[in-house]
Amino acid sequence: MLKDLRISVIGPGAMGEAMIGGLLRQELVAPDHVLVSHPREERRRELQARYGVGVSADNGEAAHWGRVIILAVKPQMLKRILPPLRGTLREGDLAISVVAGATIGGIAAALDHPTIVRSMPNTPAQIGEGMTVWAAAPEVSEQQRGWARTVLGALGRELEVDNEHYLDMATALSGTGPAYFFLMMEAMVDAGVHMGLPRRVAEELVQQTMLGSVRFAQQSGAHPAQLRNAVTSPGGTSAAAISELERGGMRTVLSDAVWAAYRRSVELGKQG
Repeated sequence: MLKDLRISVIGPGAMGEAMIGGLLRQELVAPDHVLVSHPREERRRELQARYGVGVSADNGEAAHWGRVIILAVKPQMLKRILPPLRGTLREGDLAISVVAGATIGGIAAALDHPTIVRSMPNTPAQIGEGMTVWAAAPEVSEQQRGWARTVLGALGRELEVDNEHYLDMATALSGTGPAYFFLMMEAMVDAGVHMGLPRRVAEELVQQTMLGSVRFAQQSGAHPAQLRNAVTSPGGTSAAAISELERGGMRTVLSDAVWAAYRRSVELGKQG
């Protein structure tokens, strides 16, 4: 669906580069159909050498050149980036935002352009294992929705929702979610080292245990409580460990963390 489309990426940081890499790796688009805009010459040269894509220092040029324009800048940069792009997108062009907290209405007003897709990917997208939730403005056509599915699917799994408010919730759950897992992994590895395991051994044990548990949960289709009960023998090691986790308020702390991330996402949207 994208072979004849020109795609511009404005502000290619880690997520923007992940999208470029995914699109090219899956041969969804040719390198000469991708134009990357970045202010630093060093970064432009790096991306051009790595992927063979076109580069530019002019965001306006990139926005006008592409049919699909990916906005991948940091949230605090959006107010400076968007106003000069006003009027550069043509009828039929699609803008896809991966900017946390930036609303469809805010981007549409700043660009004076109605066809906007707002998305929230997460960091595993950098290896093609991401989870991206997205919503489209009412003006986005079915064809443009297909473009969005293909572009965002290059990052891993994608899920369209019909309510933009779900994006802030997804930011708190899947967008920020890897940080929760990384923190848990760090704590478990450190505990293993404290018990006397070599760090490399503890890391391998924790990583494979987490990966295997997720895959087992996906394949079983069972509720997490059922899976947990299945490995919690009365008076056993799992029961002892879970008792400590519950006593420490793990559920409450984790829930509070998700809510804090949600509130911050909403705040970022209001600031934008």
